[in-house]
Amino acid sequence: MNTSALIIMLTTITLVTGLMIYFFFRVVNTPPKPEPDSYIDNDDEPERQVSNP
Repeated sequence: MNTSALIIMLTTITLVTGLMIYFFFRVVNTPPKPEPDSYIDNDDEPERQVSNP
């Protein structure tokens, strides 16, 4: 493998790995949303609300 191919390969691997680590940590450090996870809990009509036992 010649020098230019090696430089391009190492640059690409470094760039892809760096972007992967950056976005991984962005996802891990994202705070959770304060809204409920269930649509039923978020419904405005009382007859559709599920009572929690």
